[in-house]
Amino acid sequence: MTEFDYYIRQGEPSQRERAEAWAVAIGLQDVDGLKTSNYLRETARKHIEGDISIKDAQRLVHTYYQSKT
Repeated sequence: MTEFDYYIRQGEPSQRERAEAWAVAIGLQDVDGLKTSNYLRETARKHIEGDISIKDAQRLVHTYYQSKT
């Protein structure tokens, strides 16, 4: 189970599609032994819920990680 299962099972079709994409992306990070941040997961949730676009999510995550270096 992923933290986005609710959206995958009960979300609207657009939410389901976005949640599945985020779950795959986060899963691939996990396979590589990388842990995603709470910030990334919260940003993903905002995108899944339609509060922000994918471009906004990309910009926010990029800016967040760039500030960490």
